[in-house]
Amino acid sequence: MKALTWHGKRSIGFDDVPDPRIEEPTDAIVKVTSSGICGSDLHLYEVMGPFLEPGDILGHGVIGVVEETGSEVGGLKTGDRVVVPFQIACGTCFMCGQGLQTQCETTQVREHGMGAALFGYTKLYGQVPGGQAEYLRVPQAQYGPIKVPEGPADDRFVYLSDVLPTAWQAVEYAGLPADGTLVVLGLGPIGDMACRIAQHRGHRVIGVDLVPERLERAQRHGVETLQYSGKLGDQVRDLTDGRGPDSVIDAVGMEAHGSPVGKFAQQAAGLLPDAIQRPFMQKAGIDRMAALLSAIDIVRRGGTISLSGVYGGMADPMPMLQIFDKQLQLRMGQANVRRWTSQILPLLTDDDPLDVDTFATHHLPLSDGPAAYQSFQHKSDGMVKVLLNP
Repeated sequence: MKALTWHGKRSIGFDDVPDPRIEEPTDAIVKVTSSGICGSDLHLYEVMGPFLEPGDILGHGVIGVVEETGSEVGGLKTGDRVVVPFQIACGTCFMCGQGLQTQCETTQVREHGMGAALFGYTKLYGQVPGGQAEYLRVPQAQYGPIKVPEGPADDRFVYLSDVLPTAWQAVEYAGLPADGTLVVLGLGPIGDMACRIAQHRGHRVIGVDLVPERLERAQRHGVETLQYSGKLGDQVRDLTDGRGPDSVIDAVGMEAHGSPVGKFAQQAAGLLPDAIQRPFMQKAGIDRMAALLSAIDIVRRGGTISLSGVYGGMADPMPMLQIFDKQLQLRMGQANVRRWTSQILPLLTDDDPLDVDTFATHHLPLSDGPAAYQSFQHKSDGMVKVLLNP
């Protein structure tokens, strides 16, 4: 089959790879009909190379059709249309019972001290082949795949795999009061969708980004917007009675603009051989912290910061005095997809209040994936969300 594979830093290939097969009785094989390129995939493209190997298949946002199931996969049959959550969880362990599927005790990658295995996301998360491919092997298929109706195009349901639950959890973790104000830092796919969800719940939303096309896209959905600058804190306070918003979602993560020290550290680490770079990043890695530091500055005293942007540093300096003095709450983590599915799915099967049908800015053949990674990295051509079709 054909798949997008990692070749090296800023190098993605469209290659022939072996077809997946049933390996465990709880596996299923899914024929992929659409898969997305996510903002977190760009961290693999740029920063996380030491934890990848040439030939690793990327991608973790998938919708498709069941081709084959293992002997212990109940509830699925050949021909079922399914969305595949980006994390692999069993549904029966203690952590899954707590609604923490990203901490699944059956699939935890204990070798690296990490949580549940993820599709297409480095050795740290199990080195499981991803879904930017023609076919995908789905472990724990007795629980993971979400059956969705026939009829609407893939765009209606594919975001259940990652974007929708990640944005939904970001808003849940923000803990907004009924009449609360939310600032969203970063208007890529997750930030954009978090704005839509918060608005759907009746909150005031202010979106922040550097890219004019992303700001305009949010404005078209009624979001107040601000261009990121060094005066952002004062601008936000001017809009919120001098106090700041009730909550801030950081949807940017480890590669934020405006972080020269973190950028230098990441680039310097990238010059090391992988065998040295891996332990260095695991023990002394530094993120670009501008977005998180802005969130700490902007949010009102007693407010909440919700982190959905991916961070990977182990030596990030945190302004603990400011966090403690402002009595802030921080909530974070990979999205627990199945925890939120029952709340999100009704918004997709009747009307389309979140406008997911037009959420993708680009639909491309899988073969165009390498070029799409480059365009997405450079935020060119108005690219916010890409769906690839094998």
